[in-house]
Amino acid sequence: MPSRKKASLFASAFVSCVCSFGMVCVVLATQQWMSSQLRFSNSTVSLTYGLFSGTCEQFVDPGLQVSEKAFQVAGNLGSTKAKSTITAIIVILVLSLLSSLLSSGFTCTNAVSNPYQTFLGPIGVYTWNSLCGIFTLLAMILFPVNVEGHELSVELARGCFPFLQTHVESAHTYGYSYWLMLLILLLNIISAFIIYIYDHARYSKKKEQERPIQNAPKDVILF
Repeated sequence: MPSRKKASLFASAFVSCVCSFGMVCVVLATQQWMSSQLRFSNSTVSLTYGLFSGTCEQFVDPGLQVSEKAFQVAGNLGSTKAKSTITAIIVILVLSLLSSLLSSGFTCTNAVSNPYQTFLGPIGVYTWNSLCGIFTLLAMILFPVNVEGHELSVELARGCFPFLQTHVESAHTYGYSYWLMLLILLLNIISAFIIYIYDHARYSKKKEQERPIQNAPKDVILF
């Protein structure tokens, strides 16, 4: 059976990994990634959307609302680059979800068992936590690239209202669904740090037990 200290440390890391898993689920499920105000030469469009769906409203100056409707992100995109990037973000977040799930399983296993000297031990936890963090960071980078570089909001607005004229300017606000990915990164760092504390303590204890004989008392060496 594992020591009480080891069990408590890995149990803490397990809680952190489970929270990370839950946050990835929330990020995928909620549609508050972006709010955009787009000004066109003939009207203004307001968008709120996520990876799968959103809502759009059109206003004709001065402030008269013409229509409001829901839309599917994939269905509104005509640009191959924008659609491919959204698909890549979804796939990356699914991989992040699987990584956090595996990390949770590894930490749970180590909390109730003796230390492994294989990939099932701290090395495995480090690996899956790192992968989850890397995938999440990639998603955080790719989404702004899609919004700014591929004009994602403009594409979605034109999909909602085909008769929009020249695009004049845009204002974007990232929603809580996007910023929750920072919390996922923090939770992965916390999990890895907790395991590092255990691993470092175990290494230090092992080194103490392997002290060279010259550090032993002289009367012990004589015998």
